[in-house]
Amino acid sequence: MLDRKLTIGYSPCPNDTFIFYAFMHGKVPLDQIHFEMPQHEDVETLNAWALEGRLDITKLSFHALGHVLDKYVLLSSGAALGRGCGPLLVAKEPVNYNELQVKKIAIPGRYTTAAMLVRLFAPQCHNLVPMRFDEIMPSIASGEVDAGVIIHESRFTYQELGLLCVQDLGAWWEEVSGCPIPLGGIAAKRSLGNEVIKNVETAIRKSVLWAQNHPDQCRNYIHQHAQELDDSVIQNHIELYVNNFSVDIDTEGRDAIETLLKKGHEVGIFSRHWHSIFVP
Repeated sequence: MLDRKLTIGYSPCPNDTFIFYAFMHGKVPLDQIHFEMPQHEDVETLNAWALEGRLDITKLSFHALGHVLDKYVLLSSGAALGRGCGPLLVAKEPVNYNELQVKKIAIPGRYTTAAMLVRLFAPQCHNLVPMRFDEIMPSIASGEVDAGVIIHESRFTYQELGLLCVQDLGAWWEEVSGCPIPLGGIAAKRSLGNEVIKNVETAIRKSVLWAQNHPDQCRNYIHQHAQELDDSVIQNHIELYVNNFSVDIDTEGRDAIETLLKKGHEVGIFSRHWHSIFVP
């Protein structure tokens, strides 16, 4: 085992704090692995840090994963992946597909899966404006941008701002690929070695199961970090993004991730083929 504390980062979103509560609070065994205090950052910051190789264990978008597989390997636990949970392209007014190429569209960071999906869905769109995910809906409402791709809790609250769903990008992906939508997962540095990586993977799996059996004990931790404090929004968020794939990506999830990365490679989003995705 390593003789140092590992660095770890995940988002403050309810699904991640729900998943990692037991992991970071001594509720599941870590087999002599020790961690520094977690870094809570929005997913695009974590994506950028993954490109730099900053953290040992990190949440990241599957889009970003396609750029860092030389340094990181994907864990089979802790992922956000499923059906009916993809990002939404929203606007103040109805927009048809042919109009999108002239629209200014906000995306929640260059390396998010949401940004990759809008490029796959509408490759003619080149006026993409990266910004923090929580700034997108106000920017649409103010007219700073014409449309935007929203993620996380925003899918539950966009109608309150008078916004319309132009395209459910997750539903589009499911239709054209037949796969669930892979949003993000937990990656570990390959240099940690298989034994450490497998132990972390097992601990995260146990942490998800612990949280599902003790949801009330996670509540305060989730509220401390959540952008949206409404209990029903937080609960809907967790129910949508934490599922069986979060426990184990399994064969269907692996196929979905490989399909997404293969498609990205085919259209030139990734400049070369990737290394093995999962630890052996």
